[in-house]
Amino acid sequence: MNTPMKSVYVAGHRGLVGSAIVRAIEDRADYSWVGRTRAELDLRDRSAVFEFVRRSKPDCIVIAAAKVGGIAANDAYPVEFLTENLILQTNLMDAAHAAEVPQVLFLGSSCIYPKFAPQPIKESSMLTGALEPTNDAYAIAKIAGIRLVDAYRSEYDRQWISAMPTNLYGPGDNFDLETSHVLPAMLRRFDEAVKSKSPSVTLWGTGGALREFLYVDDLAQAVIFLLDNYNEPGPINVGFGEEVSIRELAQLIAGITGFEGEIAWDVTRPDGTPRKLLDSSRLRGLGWEPKTSLLEGVLRTYEWLSKHEGITTHQTR
Repeated sequence: MNTPMKSVYVAGHRGLVGSAIVRAIEDRADYSWVGRTRAELDLRDRSAVFEFVRRSKPDCIVIAAAKVGGIAANDAYPVEFLTENLILQTNLMDAAHAAEVPQVLFLGSSCIYPKFAPQPIKESSMLTGALEPTNDAYAIAKIAGIRLVDAYRSEYDRQWISAMPTNLYGPGDNFDLETSHVLPAMLRRFDEAVKSKSPSVTLWGTGGALREFLYVDDLAQAVIFLLDNYNEPGPINVGFGEEVSIRELAQLIAGITGFEGEIAWDVTRPDGTPRKLLDSSRLRGLGWEPKTSLLEGVLRTYEWLSKHEGITTHQTR
């Protein structure tokens, strides 16, 4: 007897995370997926979201859609980062409940944890301290999403879960210098400096902040793994398990892009959270492990950027 194929609606399927999840699903014979572009379905339109979920009747919804950005974007547009994320994730969960969708996986972010949380950061650290001010609006929206998942679990017995990835990067990332995260912004900046023969590149902060980076296709595999093996309340961390300073990351990317000039640091600009390493022991204890080293992942990402030169992605994650 053939097992029925599980259908997954990937909200945000054109973004960095959503497109990687689609790639992971397409490698599985027992999964299928459906997606809609923003032009086809505006996730801020509550009635349209309810109608789509009711008609498509997925077995699972993965909420990979979000308004995302780096320090500069988060600091400049807190209203948009808070309200848009609250609206789209609430619309999707309420529609999933109305249509009795069996599984929902909500993707949050490591920024939900306090700025000075003990390292490595355990899931129990959520709401135990103050957030990083430069992205607290986004973090609060994501915390609200986790709480809504758990509220649906406790009140309606929904088998829904929340996963918290660390800093992500990979093919399809946003390389816009004004709105992107640190790793893709560095790739773009160093690449442009090489092409323009610039003698120096100036980066924000001191370079001393420590960050953990996970290749996005490893996260996608973790998503499928969780759908198959996990059903618990609260967030579960998805991290790489190692960290690197922003200065070391800059030197790595300079080497990959061929930049040989000076790397300067604008210390009047913020570093953000000084250190952010997730404790992913719960997920690893279930049997999942990341497979892509930072060097290999950055090389693949730079190869993608080189093939799509002049293209910047502005899709939601």
